[in-house]
Amino acid sequence: MDVEIAPYTILGACNPPFAYQALQAEDKIGTMLPCNVIVQEKGSGKVEVAAVDPAASMQAIQNPELEKIAAAVRDKMQKVIQHLV
Repeated sequence: MDVEIAPYTILGACNPPFAYQALQAEDKIGTMLPCNVIVQEKGSGKVEVAAVDPAASMQAIQNPELEKIAAAVRDKMQKVIQHLV
């Protein structure tokens, strides 16, 4: 494409035990697992880290077991991102 953008990295952050639990609760969930985290340079030496809220993205499935797993994943991701600040 011959374009330039600020440094931007996509990290695959799936946790295998949580992914397995989610698959046990909903066998098609692999198409929707919110496993990516982005890290991008925002200028002036600032870096932004962002991820999808797994609990919000899993609400569409309407599976109570999946909601519990997504909430646990969200809690872990929030802790990691908070430690970066």
